[in-house]
Amino acid sequence: MNTLFISDIHLNPGRPKITEIFLEFLSNEATKAEALYILGDFFDSWIGDDVMDDFADTIAKALHQLVDKGVKVYLMPGNRDFLYGTLFEEKTGVKLIPDPTVINLNGTPTLLVHGDNLCSADRAFQIFRYFVRHPVLTWIFLHTPLTFRQKFAQYLRNKSTASNQKKSAYIMDVHQKTVEDMMRKYHVLHMIHGHTHDPKVVHFKLDGKDATRTVLGAWENDKYVLNSDSL
Repeated sequence: MNTLFISDIHLNPGRPKITEIFLEFLSNEATKAEALYILGDFFDSWIGDDVMDDFADTIAKALHQLVDKGVKVYLMPGNRDFLYGTLFEEKTGVKLIPDPTVINLNGTPTLLVHGDNLCSADRAFQIFRYFVRHPVLTWIFLHTPLTFRQKFAQYLRNKSTASNQKKSAYIMDVHQKTVEDMMRKYHVLHMIHGHTHDPKVVHFKLDGKDATRTVLGAWENDKYVLNSDSL
């Protein structure tokens, strides 16, 4: 059976069309797959499992229904939603996986990453990424009042949007050397990632061997699904 890959859906109540498309995807196309991998930025933000409101609960129930049908669902954290916990796993039935993760895909070792760690030319973002994911800081943040976390998350989204508008495409794209270094580290010749919202397949040579980087598209006006049968 096939495996499906998606990323950068950015679910939030303010995007009802995408939510409807995603729920339709879960109840139809996804049921025919053996596994579904969600490679980060699933929600537009996730500030702790205690934020399970009606919207999040609807998504959680739809995911669990898919899992109950025998489809394995894996979720990798993104730069917008890296604070999932065990309660989220319990409510959705999904399995949280680390970034990066290596899987065997059609007999080929394949490296899965969200992709934000590949944008190494954006030094300011990488420094920010390091600090906000520090275990001590995440623990402190998760123990602050929910209202504070909601306001802080909105502040960061606004700041990120304003900052990105000033950055060049080169700064915001992945760095080829970083890609190659990571692929060497994990001994793979195929990588799948999201984050850049720029779907494409990049072929290159890695130490004299053919290598491939497959980039997932974002769910902006419609769905974007990579089927392992097409690889």
